[in-house]
Amino acid sequence: MTSGFSGEDRDDKTAFTGVKVFSATKMRDREELGERITAWLREDRKLEVVDKVVTLSSDAEFHCLAITIFYRESEAASGESGLRR
Repeated sequence: MTSGFSGEDRDDKTAFTGVKVFSATKMRDREELGERITAWLREDRKLEVVDKVVTLSSDAEFHCLAITIFYRESEAASGESGLRR
C-alpha cells in the first residue's frame, strides 16, 4: 500500500510522479471501470504503474468504487518532458 504524499521518499522501484483516480457509483459505471483504466493506460504506454489502491465505500443506497493508480514515466520516456494528467 502506498503511503505519504509523494514518491520522493520511497525506494526507486515504487517512486511515483503522478496519481490518477478512477471512481464510479452507478452499477454500470462500476462494471466498466476496468475498461476505462485499460483505455487510459493504452493511451500512453510510457507510463509505468508502481502501485494501486482499491477502495470501496457504501451506505444504505450508494456504493462507490475508487481505483487509485500511482505511476511514473517509464525509463524509456525519462528523457522526454511532461507528465501525464
